[in-house]
Amino acid sequence: MAVERTLSIIKPDATERNITGKIIDKLESAGLRVVAQKRVRWSQAEAEAFYGVHRERPFFNDLVAFMTSGPIVMQVLEGENAVATNREVMGATNPADAAAGTIRKEYAVNIEANSVHGSDSAENAAAEISMCFADSELVG
Repeated sequence: MAVERTLSIIKPDATERNITGKIIDKLESAGLRVVAQKRVRWSQAEAEAFYGVHRERPFFNDLVAFMTSGPIVMQVLEGENAVATNREVMGATNPADAAAGTIRKEYAVNIEANSVHGSDSAENAAAEISMCFADSELVG
């Protein structure tokens, strides 16, 4: 198994409800290590750039509005098969379909306000990490 890195974002619905620590605990308990972390509030331009792959999808504008509605916590997680591990801990995008014990099953409000984002592949993780963090911020 390979040690890899992935991007995790704790979304505005979770920061508003002050459950970032509970989410981070689940990630760390699954064997993931936080090697970078910061709390920010995205501008519209930053959110549009990050989610640009979805620009033509009908939910794009709502997604950008949601992701700019409050602070987010961005993290780089490291561990064995970090992308797959993070996605397993997050659960299905739709919390109604998420397995018991996952972040989205326990904390999501709905399919949009589903508390967390995680990279879906190692390639996307590398691109997302470079969009959100300078190399000097990856301190382990």
